Amino acid sequence: MLIGGGTAHANDTPPPSSGSPGTSNPSGGKHGSDIYASATYSTIKVRQVSGPTGGKRGAISSVDVNWKPPACWYEPVFTGQELKDFVDRTDGDGDVGIHESWYGKGLWTDHYQDGKPENNFDDTNSVAEGYKNYNVGKDGYFWRSVAPDENDPDSWDCGRIMFWQDANVVPKVPHAPTPEMLADYAYNQIKVPNTEIELKPTAKSTVNLPTWVWLDKGTFQEVKVRAELPRTNLWAETTAKPVALHLDPGTGDATTFPASGDCTINDDGSIGTPYKPGDADKTPPCGITYLKATNGTPYHLKASITWQISWEGTGGARGDLPDGTFDTTQDMNVQEIQAINR
Repeated sequence: MLIGGGTAHANDTPPPSSGSPGTSNPSGGKHGSDIYASATYSTIKVRQVSGPTGGKRGAISSVDVNWKPPACWYEPVFTGQELKDFVDRTDGDGDVGIHESWYGKGLWTDHYQDGKPENNFDDTNSVAEGYKNYNVGKDGYFWRSVAPDENDPDSWDCGRIMFWQDANVVPKVPHAPTPEMLADYAYNQIKVPNTEIELKPTAKSTVNLPTWVWLDKGTFQEVKVRAELPRTNLWAETTAKPVALHLDPGTGDATTFPASGDCTINDDGSIGTPYKPGDADKTPPCGITYLKATNGTPYHLKASITWQISWEGTGGARGDLPDGTFDTTQDMNVQEIQAINR
């Protein structure tokens, strides 16, 4: 018996179907080329169902520093026949849990073929009863723990070794998957477009004159990501909706409009108001006035979009998740007004 682990990866390839062992994938798993050998491999399928997919995009950051996605969970991996085929195919080299690996057929056949009990490594130190002939012919799946980060101490909370659950039933154990868990998982898969704001003047701002900032309607759209767990009816769609733009001028020698620096999104999806000729002396609904010129070193204007996150899933479940933000920074050069004395 050997303690081990790795990093979970979402993959759009489902586990092998009943009676048909999975194909190998050199990039998956840490035990040779068989991705199903590793408890660090997740079968959760993730896809973006709406929102922009092209251009530069990035992951959002939660505004709640205490929020984190699930550290571990359980998911179905093998039918009885698939587990038997897997053990034969790999000579018994693989994971029975996030932090426990078995090498050699003996351990596998003792527990899953011949019914020998084994200890779980959960907080109850419970005993896992053995199985007869891998439960071949029964309708259900062997479930195994998964962790996005095996170095997270909380990943030890999923300490049960791989166990059986009848088909069409989610096991009633701590850290069993739920629609909310899938929504949390999808949160980390959301990619939003870079925040490229429009500025006037564009090349160089002037001390004490406002720089107008805006985003045209349609620049930012909702992004929806769907996560599904194969072999269950569990799914969740997590939606990120842009709700505000925050401006940080990059210096204390500046005034933002509004004073909070938070520019709300208009009903048509735009932010601020585009600059028009004759607006130079007006106060923009979204913008910045720099009070001191730069001297060879530009200010770093940071524009942050706040994304409101909600989700819905299996059985009408729904809820909200912490807002997310995505920042981009651009250089701002500021000049003094040149006056002629007569």
